[in-house]
Amino acid sequence: MALPPLPRLLVEPIVRAALLEDLGRAGDVTTDSVIPTEARFDAVIASRQPGVIAGIDAAVIAFELIDPSLGIVVERRDGATVAPGDVVMRINGSARAILTAERVALNIACRMSGVATATASLVEIARRHGKAHIVCTRKTTPGLRALEKHAVKAGGGSNHRFGLDDAVLIKDNHIAVAGGVVPAIRAAKAHAGHMVKIEVEVDTLAQLEEAMAEGVDAVLLDNMTPPVLREAVSIVGGRALTEASGRVSRETVGPIAASGVDLISVGWITHSAPILDLGLDAASV
Repeated sequence: MALPPLPRLLVEPIVRAALLEDLGRAGDVTTDSVIPTEARFDAVIASRQPGVIAGIDAAVIAFELIDPSLGIVVERRDGATVAPGDVVMRINGSARAILTAERVALNIACRMSGVATATASLVEIARRHGKAHIVCTRKTTPGLRALEKHAVKAGGGSNHRFGLDDAVLIKDNHIAVAGGVVPAIRAAKAHAGHMVKIEVEVDTLAQLEEAMAEGVDAVLLDNMTPPVLREAVSIVGGRALTEASGRVSRETVGPIAASGVDLISVGWITHSAPILDLGLDAASV
């Protein structure tokens, strides 16, 4: 099933802000000085590395905001796997417009494709070892959360909370200030509406026992070793979703998934994933 694109209404303000930042007060003085107004350009965006594509709809919007008359053909949609040399997009029309929008379009597409590629690498390993879904966190670039979380889905992952208003997630500092796991959960239940799910972070099996006695929708098993995670999954016994978090990498994700947890949350796929190298060049065909 193809990944549905994000609504343009949501994406366009992000792209518009990036273009305004790049154009500054005087516009693209280099292109305007060097390239004749009537010059035409047939260009392609192609991958220079293997990976998974994301951010393409945003890249299209970048070109269209500069010049709606550009001809654009998308060859690889978000979620597509690419090899070096694969063409992702073809653009033709005003050379000035293409060159002015180029960097913003590539910045977004490279960044989001990097997130998708990093996510896909973990998803593949997790699937070989268990049932766990890879999920992202709120450790996202300010202003780019919607695009980065969409990129996680393009890489085969799933989304955790989009924001603080999605669900109750009682973390260690909430527990410390509230006076413990039990009072924190009880306060959350008294405040939250019937549609709001409650998840609680636990650092020990003793805290897990307390949380399960109170009844929650999910438990965040923080920084537990795979043997302890297996014991935690046994304690939960299917009564709540189990989510492992902390020190997740390509080396550790397999053993974590093998513990039987339902979810593995990973911050670095959105805050530290390297870009996927995409480039814009003159079309050869």
